[in-house]
Amino acid sequence: MKLSYIVKIATIILFSLSSIGVVTGSFLIKKSVNLTKENQIVTDTSRYQEIRNRLWFDKHKIKHFPSEIPGNAKSVSLAYSPGSAQGSSFFQIRLKQPPEQIQELVLHYRNISQRQYRGGDTNDHTNLPNGVPTTFFYTSNSDVESFPPTYEILVLNTQNKGTSGFKWNHGDSYGVAIDISASEIVYWAEKW
Repeated sequence: MKLSYIVKIATIILFSLSSIGVVTGSFLIKKSVNLTKENQIVTDTSRYQEIRNRLWFDKHKIKHFPSEIPGNAKSVSLAYSPGSAQGSSFFQIRLKQPPEQIQELVLHYRNISQRQYRGGDTNDHTNLPNGVPTTFFYTSNSDVESFPPTYEILVLNTQNKGTSGFKWNHGDSYGVAIDISASEIVYWAEKW
């Protein structure tokens, strides 16, 4: 009688451990799939409204983005990454617009920008004297993530959330990059 009692207890313990293993394994697999989804970059321009209105949390940092993709915009490119718990997130849309409209936009954004750079990327800009982080050219048509010198990068605002010994470890920035010769504007926002 004692042996059958021990066998029953051992069976119950084995089933319990198996159940815990299945639940834990399912949780880890689901977490892994979610992390993979988080790190994917969205490039589908039809999702612009969803990203702008629902997925990007800090609306203040994208208030300069167009409320919708303008009807006269051509060659529209989008790049959005929600980031992960430890990673950075970014949102960028590139539009080709009529030259007279680009002229108006560059004058407007020059007047309200805090910093101005010519070409380059966030690493270049941060390493300049009194430099601040900007962005990479996520919406370029090549593997190069640096803006060509024809682009004027206009920083509308940055916020350093790093520690005194590790400046810019965390923070955010947003602005526009404009190429007058190509009649293009790139709206960008970054958080890291």
